[in-house]
Amino acid sequence: MTPRRLLLAGAGALLAAPALAQTRSIRLIVTFPPGGSTDILARLIAPVLERRLGANLVIENRGGANGAVGMGALAQAAPDGASFALDAGGATTNPHLMRGLGFDYATAFAPVTQATILPSLLILRGESPIRDFQGFLAHLRANPGRESYGSSGVGTGSHLAGALLMRRAGLQATHVPYRGGADQLTSIRRGDTLFTFSTIPTIAALIRDGAVRPLVASTPTRASAYPDVPTVAESGFPGFSIYDFHAVYAPAGTPAEPIARMAAAVQEAMGDAELRGRFHQLGLEPAAQGSEAFARFLAARRAEMGALIAAEGIRLDG
Repeated sequence: MTPRRLLLAGAGALLAAPALAQTRSIRLIVTFPPGGSTDILARLIAPVLERRLGANLVIENRGGANGAVGMGALAQAAPDGASFALDAGGATTNPHLMRGLGFDYATAFAPVTQATILPSLLILRGESPIRDFQGFLAHLRANPGRESYGSSGVGTGSHLAGALLMRRAGLQATHVPYRGGADQLTSIRRGDTLFTFSTIPTIAALIRDGAVRPLVASTPTRASAYPDVPTVAESGFPGFSIYDFHAVYAPAGTPAEPIARMAAAVQEAMGDAELRGRFHQLGLEPAAQGSEAFARFLAARRAEMGALIAAEGIRLDG
């Protein structure tokens, strides 16, 4: 090949490189089924991620076991920067609740970035004579062990939030687990249970119709969708903070460069002005941060949830 042809071939390769980068694929495992908040979030931010990463984003729903099925698939993926997962808060509770997972949450994954906070609100049925949080606490003090709270299942966020509040307040109420959020909310509306914690997307319509009444939020700051609802922390329990969150993970051993690129892309997506309205409708609070900050948060929250689960003797088999 002549020098001129070598130069032309080299130039052609350089020109083709961006095109190849644009057509490569990145797999994003969504650890919950289609239609839920985790799946909706993934599909909302996908165009921003594709633009920022210069890659086709292939969303793969792998639901089951509170996210453990999808995270198990990520644990088996090659650490080459082509596989990531978007998970909810199971990474902080599943290690303490599940046996025989086949992977260790603490070592199988590289934390990439948190994406959201998903606040929960403590709700009562709309017809309840209890009007505020202090009245709620007074009622429980006057009726020790006689009331109950519902959850969407043993070890779920609604269960742990109720258990933590009872522990912090020194009160007693019986936990009643249901098979999912629909039955959990039906129990409140029928008066079978006194209260529950529930995420905003699940209860927004019920609050609007007056079917349930929110008293407090579980997050450190007030939920932007309900700024008039105080937090548990500001209502007499400083430091109270328990909530689900969405976050992105990579297989352990993934190089720092693709992790940093994905973290920056998620941060850009969560700050997108056009998406803020949709995040608000879903009850999601953008909370993207870098991998180091997220790793510190994850370790602290996992230890905190482990201590609560152990103290409460919570088991998935009973």
